Amino acid sequence: MIAELFGTYILMFAGCGAALVDREKTLTIIGIAMVWGLALMAVIYAVGHISGAHLNPAVTIAFAAACRFPLIQVPMYVLSQLLGSTLACLTLRVLFNHQGDIRPTLTQYSTPTTDLEAIIWEFIITFILMFSICGSATDDRASKGFSGVAIGVTLLFNVIIAGPITGASMNPARSIGPAVISGAYRNIWVFVVAPILGAMAAAMIYSLLRPSKTQKNQESSKSIYNDLYLHSNV
Repeated sequence: MIAELFGTYILMFAGCGAALVDREKTLTIIGIAMVWGLALMAVIYAVGHISGAHLNPAVTIAFAAACRFPLIQVPMYVLSQLLGSTLACLTLRVLFNHQGDIRPTLTQYSTPTTDLEAIIWEFIITFILMFSICGSATDDRASKGFSGVAIGVTLLFNVIIAGPITGASMNPARSIGPAVISGAYRNIWVFVVAPILGAMAAAMIYSLLRPSKTQKNQESSKSIYNDLYLHSNV
């Protein structure tokens, strides 16, 4: 819980902080996206070995739905993530009090983007993020050492693409924290429902790409046979 709380805090402090800095010193969407991606990458390597570095209720819920995370641990993970996000935004509200508000940290959309379009955007980019997480961090066949880079880069290009349209939430905690501190809850349901559905869909679909127990046993047998063969030749 502590790892998820502080991990989410660091991610939100960096990413939302970049949005507030952009008010005073232009970073552009590219700069803000880089901060989000690099911050996520750093936190994954910092606490990934402790809690898995979910940092996102949608990721936690999706893993639980795919039977890859204990259901009983979901509430405490989600609570830690929401608390970390809210505390980070509260810190930014204090540090940037001269700006009067932290509205740039909110994930919102306006005309001509409709509710349905916003849902589709958030569903797709969260699907992409979760698919990357499943492939690079949870598959035994992947190179785990590069999972942080792969996931960070995925977040980066998602923010570049969807940031100007919906704010590129992909994370209910990322949207709820700023909303609580700002008192602005307009369309918040979109940034809760769409990311959860997108993450669950990605986790379910990636489960079709995982090897069955029979395939794992065959691969293990081949590995053992190859080791014995090489050893006998030596």
